[in-house]
Amino acid sequence: MNETHFDIELNCRGLSCPLPIVKTKMAISKLREGQVLKIISTDPGTRADMAAWSSRTGHEIIMSENNNGEYIFYLKHK
Repeated sequence: MNETHFDIELNCRGLSCPLPIVKTKMAISKLREGQVLKIISTDPGTRADMAAWSSRTGHEIIMSENNNGEYIFYLKHK
């Protein structure tokens, strides 16, 4: 897959719910509108959690992928 541009990378490997979402919320608050946060998680529950959280907050998941058990999301600040 082509690499997507991002401004900050957040490593949530080894963390379980709700920590990936809590850390995502903290990290995205440091970005400006239009900037992109890359999140890497190993918790399979992050897929559903990230979709629900982004829908609720309005931050857009511009791409997501599963790469050998790592769930990678590119989240654009609204």
